[in-house]
Amino acid sequence: MSGQFEATVEVDRPVEEVFAYLADGRNDPQFSPRVLRIDRMPDGPTAVGTVFRSTVKDAGMKTGREFRITALEAPGKIRWAEVSKNIVMAREGGYDLEPLEGGRTRVRIFNVLEGHGLGKLLVGLALGAARKDADAFGRRIKAAAEAAIAAR
Repeated sequence: MSGQFEATVEVDRPVEEVFAYLADGRNDPQFSPRVLRIDRMPDGPTAVGTVFRSTVKDAGMKTGREFRITALEAPGKIRWAEVSKNIVMAREGGYDLEPLEGGRTRVRIFNVLEGHGLGKLLVGLALGAARKDADAFGRRIKAAAEAAIAAR
């Protein structure tokens, strides 16, 4: 079983700057409290093939996660796929960014979750929790991006 959750939010910053902020996955802890640590391999600018390796805490358990950037098309599209093996994982995910009037940006985030082994029984719970938090997650992205990117 698999399923998708998504959120859309408007950020009061220009699309190019929001893209750069979100493309650097090392910023994820600023808006995702489940991310305890994250590193980029190799060091340097994010590109297709870059891997972000993280330690996250879900349902009281710490797990290691690795996400590979599969598409990076500035300033509108970022895609990833989880390459680590966990019982519930994000098969694919990404951001779609759209410039709006007044130097604003519409950001849509999505993840497709799937379960493996015991995770096939748990993915529905994980998906329900992610969907319930989706709007709040979007608001956290907005707040973090606006705090990190100087207003013009």
